[in-house]
Amino acid sequence: MRKENLPPRHEDDFNYSDERFSDIQLLRYRLNGYESLSAHQRILLYYLSEATLCGRDITFDQFCKYNLRIRKMLEAVYLNEGKQSSSDSQFCALEVYLKRMWFSNGIHHHYGCEKFQPEFSKQYLHECLLRCPTEFLHLRNGENIEDLEKELFPVIFNPEVLPKRVNKADGVDLIQTSACNYYEQVTQQEVETYYAQQKQNYEQTATDRGENPSEPPSFGLNTTLVKENGSLREVVWKADGKYGPAIQKIIYWLEKAQTVAESDRQRNVIRLLIDYYRTGDLKDFDRYSIEWVKDTDGRIDFVNGFIEVYGDPLGLKASWEGIVEYKDLEATKRTQAISQQAQWFEDHSPVDPRFRKPHVKGVTANAICAAMLGGDEYPSTAIGINLPNADWIRAHYGSKSVTITNLTQAYDEAAKGTGFREEFVIDEETLSMVNKWSSLCDDLHTDLHECLGHGSGRLLPGVDPDALKNYGNTIEEARADLFGLYYIADEKLLELGLLSDAQAYRSQYYTYLMNGLMTQLVRIQKGNNIEEAHMRNRALIAHWVLENGDGVVELVKVDGKGTCVRINDYQALRGLFARLLAEIQRIKSEGDYEAARELVETYAVRVNPLLHEEVLCRYQKLDLAPYKGFINPIMKPVYNAEHDMIDVELDYTESYTEQMLRYGREYGFL
Repeated sequence: MRKENLPPRHEDDFNYSDERFSDIQLLRYRLNGYESLSAHQRILLYYLSEATLCGRDITFDQFCKYNLRIRKMLEAVYLNEGKQSSSDSQFCALEVYLKRMWFSNGIHHHYGCEKFQPEFSKQYLHECLLRCPTEFLHLRNGENIEDLEKELFPVIFNPEVLPKRVNKADGVDLIQTSACNYYEQVTQQEVETYYAQQKQNYEQTATDRGENPSEPPSFGLNTTLVKENGSLREVVWKADGKYGPAIQKIIYWLEKAQTVAESDRQRNVIRLLIDYYRTGDLKDFDRYSIEWVKDTDGRIDFVNGFIEVYGDPLGLKASWEGIVEYKDLEATKRTQAISQQAQWFEDHSPVDPRFRKPHVKGVTANAICAAMLGGDEYPSTAIGINLPNADWIRAHYGSKSVTITNLTQAYDEAAKGTGFREEFVIDEETLSMVNKWSSLCDDLHTDLHECLGHGSGRLLPGVDPDALKNYGNTIEEARADLFGLYYIADEKLLELGLLSDAQAYRSQYYTYLMNGLMTQLVRIQKGNNIEEAHMRNRALIAHWVLENGDGVVELVKVDGKGTCVRINDYQALRGLFARLLAEIQRIKSEGDYEAARELVETYAVRVNPLLHEEVLCRYQKLDLAPYKGFINPIMKPVYNAEHDMIDVELDYTESYTEQMLRYGREYGFL
């Protein structure tokens, strides 16, 4: 699971902010403490980073089956036209469209999932294609430019064709109305029936095979479900299957990483991941995940594979992602202080004792520096991660959580002096509190969300982990956020030395509700509902306490500003968070789909159009980009006279466009 937000850190002369276009600002992140790593560790980071970059095309293809063809076509046009057309308005519009596509790994917005509308014309693109050498256009055998246009122009220019990458609207077929490329020629009902049958078959036959029926694989996680001649079958993503050319390159670099692993255990983890990539067997993925959870002693770690299911409207299929990381040793003291008390937090949770874990196992939490981002973690990424996602692995073996400190540092540096808080925080007293405590409390909330929130609670026996279907991601993120909100106000954090002021938590309560009720609306286009799971989660929590708090929280008009959030009783608000956490944990533990649907559809989806208009106008005056993402550093190997790699240097100078075009050349395996 992921935690995303926009958080904290300290002064620096590193140039964090970079290019800006459309609604996006690019940032750079620095590899703090990289020089303290040994040359051996830096070489390991390099090999893992190469494996992380090799899966880029997989993510593009998963997000829409036309993405790769469109990207390659537009890159060819961009390179062919650029020198002569840099001041032409149509070319500039095409350039922005291509940059947005790079950022979102496809033609749909990375957050709202709506399709981009090009501001260049069909005629302009047609003329560009005629001027472009055909060998640059990646035409198929026997295909000409007219064929290419016939296939791709409706996808680019017709707003009615594949309008949403992930559709979560209630009452429609979510599979047939979503553009994501996980299913072919199937309906939502067929998908649900197919995987329900797979689960039933597994439960009935597991014992005969010597397997535990309560430890099912994550059915459908790494396949495309297709219908051929009236029958359904799964096409597996593996080395000799779908996405094979990219997966084989990932394996190549993982094998290199094995040779310089920090320990035998880490070497075994990498081997198990390679085995899984070769077989595509989800039992192999479980074996890898269990050993990955146990591997906690090294400085370097990584995530690489088909992991998160946010991009599937039914929450079954996983997008490909990669991140390479190393421990931030100082900040890890904070996360470990929390994780070492995991049983205490579980025992004192305000949920029904039936839904608590009697024995919390294997909770590991580190603060880390990201060294390379890839796939669905790039350029827009999480600031915290908790894995693995399988509930039974969490219950029996635990989980690993990370808070990514160098990314939160980059966000915080980029946010300084923007005027955002001054515009939306209700008064000077509250603003002073927020400015004093928000950085630390943002970090702590992320730690609690990832280290403990996702790993807390348990399903009742026999409950299907996928019972909440399309509402599962929103409910899970709300559960983890509420866990963090409840405990950030607890005296336990003072006892652990993580906070020095019993009132500091108020800054998190205020900014969280301000975001959930108002300011996250800057990420929504006029007339649209809330779609993304994290945004729905925040809206659900904020609107629930607003409606059920009997005046604890209010939206009020303030002279000279407009609408603002006012919190009248912070302790009562904590009690509301406890009530909602108890209900959401019940929904999760019992697999209560109808209750999940009722909560999400009532509180998390619809937008007040008048408030939305006001927030957009106020935000527009600040001239800020609502979305931020990252440019990766370049890792440059250093060789000795015998051509042995002896070290790896960092280069932060590559521009966004240079990086994206280079990635297309060097990692375009599909």
